[in-house]
Amino acid sequence: MTTTTFMVNSDKREGYLAIPESGKGNGVLVLHAWWGLTDFFKSICDNLATQGYVAFAPDLHHGKIATTIDEAKHILETRDFPATQATAEAALHFLQNHPAQKDSELAAMGFSMGASFVLLLDSIYPEAFKKSVLFYGVSGADLSQSKSRFQCHYGENDDWEPLENVKQMKSSNAGIYTYPNASHWFFESDRPAHYKAEAATLAWKRTLEFLESHPK
Repeated sequence: MTTTTFMVNSDKREGYLAIPESGKGNGVLVLHAWWGLTDFFKSICDNLATQGYVAFAPDLHHGKIATTIDEAKHILETRDFPATQATAEAALHFLQNHPAQKDSELAAMGFSMGASFVLLLDSIYPEAFKKSVLFYGVSGADLSQSKSRFQCHYGENDDWEPLENVKQMKSSNAGIYTYPNASHWFFESDRPAHYKAEAATLAWKRTLEFLESHPK
């Protein structure tokens, strides 16, 4: 469980890497929400490591952290998107080639903005992800053409991801879950105005079951 560096062309980038006690495990690429690589998303990696996974979360904001919606919007509006995409792609390759990662195919987990990067990477590298977990992001996306299996979590009271869009995502390769009285960021315990403990606990239980499952 440590901050580590990886290269994007000639630039050095940072991310958070968590490795299980066994020293080996299947890899999970964790892509954070627009707040940046906060302690919460690092804790997701730590929790995955306790379950036996090698989890890596790249810093897609290159050191910037937002504490408010306005700050997060500003980061997105002023970012160098090609550089952000390059960071995401390099992080994927970093995890694929890490000596602790024992499977040729990874899982991905994306939160809000991070969910859009899961789909972007999946479109560029269609063989990369065996399983993908999306939290309240890219509602309405057509997942049916992907080779990945999906599990998606949405709040029923999410103004950012309308429920009618979520209902359009039904596909044979996707399990879609909605949570009553939950809004955007309901999973993030460091967002007290939005966090819903019961929904978050259930979503995490479903996520771990999904990651451990095998295709029928």
